[in-house]
Amino acid sequence: MKRVMVQYKVKPDQVAVNERLVRDVYDELASTRPEGLRYGTFKLEDGVSFVHLAVHGAENPLQQVAAFHRFQAGIRDRCDEPPVVTQLAEVGTYRFMEPS
Repeated sequence: MKRVMVQYKVKPDQVAVNERLVRDVYDELASTRPEGLRYGTFKLEDGVSFVHLAVHGAENPLQQVAAFHRFQAGIRDRCDEPPVVTQLAEVGTYRFMEPS
């Protein structure tokens, strides 16, 4: 399994646009329900920083999601700090990204 974290900071006037595009991704995921993906997006307390966490197999199912491509299309223009992708190595988890 691949574990990836993406962090970036959007321009203050782009927060609402970014959130709408992210929600569009989740709406499409809810309707298409791709297998082999765990995905979460979080806004940090500064109100402009976002973190995406994804766990998937060798192929990333997000690449088949049209809304994800729309989200990615203008990401660099929306950002004050561009996305940084970090591969994560799991040390341990407990019910992480599971509904409680």
